[in-house]
Amino acid sequence: MNLHAVRAIYAFEMARTRRTLMQSIVSPVISTSLYFIVFGAAIGSRIQHVEGIAYGAFIVPGLIMLSLLTQSISNASFGIYFPRFTGTIYELLSAPISFWEATLAYVGAAASKSIILGLIILATAGLFVPLHVEHPVWMLAFLVLTSVTFSLFGFIIGIWADGFEKLQAIPLLIITPLTFLGGSFYSINMLPGVWKQVALFNPVVYLVSGFRWSFYGLADVHVGISLGVTLLFMLSSIAVIAWIFRTGYRLKN
Repeated sequence: MNLHAVRAIYAFEMARTRRTLMQSIVSPVISTSLYFIVFGAAIGSRIQHVEGIAYGAFIVPGLIMLSLLTQSISNASFGIYFPRFTGTIYELLSAPISFWEATLAYVGAAASKSIILGLIILATAGLFVPLHVEHPVWMLAFLVLTSVTFSLFGFIIGIWADGFEKLQAIPLLIITPLTFLGGSFYSINMLPGVWKQVALFNPVVYLVSGFRWSFYGLADVHVGISLGVTLLFMLSSIAVIAWIFRTGYRLKN
């Protein structure tokens, strides 16, 4: 493995985060804090508890997951789209670095940013509500696994997009609505029977459920199923990226 090349790309991407600190870290943290204020104070005063958990604390895993998904996709998609936009992607393709190494560098940097952001939001949440993490190892595992999986997905979007508008289309029009409808602010067990069954077709339900289980030991679906769905999506994304580099889709034209 060309570790020098991987390290160089990774360091460059992480340096970009330091240059755009307000956009990369501060803005998502402020946005999430507003969610705590609005949902925790306004709605939390009317909904005291959900399945025995204070409402303000109950929504913490969902809010972290919301930021995690959107930022993972955004970081990874922009990271690979910008070289395509400027034309420097040809230097990458002609360099002595395999597509696995290039993917590892870009996705690793995007996932690292998302993990850092998730931990900062978790610490910020502790200022608003009392937190308890029942399974800290599994919490970190879900945090890392989700960040890597959706960074891979964002990497695919960055190659597919042919304009800056398309970079935001899927996160805004698909991922964010699915997260809101995926039990981030409620338990799907609160839904009527037919709508609960419909909600199970939303893949974000399994992410939020597994992540919430690591905090409070409560899950809308079995944690093993949540883990399996996430791993399946990650493997599917890897397969798509392998096909993209093998065929040169949107890279060589």
